[in-house]
Amino acid sequence: MALVRDILLWPAAMIYGSVVAMRNMLYDHGLMRSHEFPLPVICVGNITAGGTGKTPHVTYLAGRLSEMTEVAVLSRGYRRKSKGFRPVTPDSTVSLSGDEPLQMARSLNRARVFVDRDRAHGVREIMNTAPTTETVILDDGFQHRGVKAGLNILLTSYNRLMTRDRLLPLGMLRESLDGTKRADIIIVTKTPQDITEEETDLIRREISPGPSQSLFFTSLAYRTPVPLFSQAEREITTGTAILLVTGIAEPAPLLGYLRGLAGSVTHLSFPDHHSFTDSDLKSITVAFDLISSGEKLIITTEKDGVRLKEITNIADHVRESMYYLPVGIEFIMDEEIFMKKITGYAGKHS
Repeated sequence: MALVRDILLWPAAMIYGSVVAMRNMLYDHGLMRSHEFPLPVICVGNITAGGTGKTPHVTYLAGRLSEMTEVAVLSRGYRRKSKGFRPVTPDSTVSLSGDEPLQMARSLNRARVFVDRDRAHGVREIMNTAPTTETVILDDGFQHRGVKAGLNILLTSYNRLMTRDRLLPLGMLRESLDGTKRADIIIVTKTPQDITEEETDLIRREISPGPSQSLFFTSLAYRTPVPLFSQAEREITTGTAILLVTGIAEPAPLLGYLRGLAGSVTHLSFPDHHSFTDSDLKSITVAFDLISSGEKLIITTEKDGVRLKEITNIADHVRESMYYLPVGIEFIMDEEIFMKKITGYAGKHS
């Protein structure tokens, strides 16, 4: 069955790859314009369709840089209903800003967040409306070559290395592995914290970064559950039964983490960036009510939390049990070397 599927999808993947390769060639030869700007622009992206952990990495980078410089994050604002350039504040809504930009705006204390589908226009508007900005971070901008970033950070998930993937629609690659040559820094994300040196060496050889490229490994770091509606703090223990509700591309690391903490985990999985409906809320309520344990919680992601928080018709006992699990990143090694590269570029080009 898989072989038949591959045969049927192979022509589409070849056509898609050829179109993307032609577009990249036009940019490489200057036949399509990449705009440069007189301030540092750092791009964080991937060549894989989702699931690499861009948001926690952008949040980490913006948080660290904003301790020493004025930072603006520019995102597309995927699935927002608004158009054009918009600032995103903690009081914004998902429909106007998108879920990930709103999540970042609520997580970052100093860095400002903006959305614009046209990245070059967005950077110009940031320079006009926030003239004290000293560094711009492009969220998911690796394929958006209308802006020529001075530093490109490429992410690939440990669970699905880009070197083991195939072009859309056969796999999840947005472009061929030739695109990795544009990266200055490559980060293997969602790496197990107990990874051995031998395994990192094997992955390094597989990815084979160029002489001017640096390779780093990061893992996800889950924090204490935060109540979505109530004020009551709760902890996850071996006696806790959890209903996990996710609308993200790769929930497996979170599911594995919770299974290592809680007594039991029931998982309701929805598509990435899912807009929850009344029918979904009914399914969540039924699944939660079926859990017989007296100590039970509904856990969701921070991104799903910003969407669920805007829903008003959630039953009281469900609302009181809803918590989101913040997630950050931790470097397996060489964090200060990474930050020296970032601050060295940003400081030199400010």
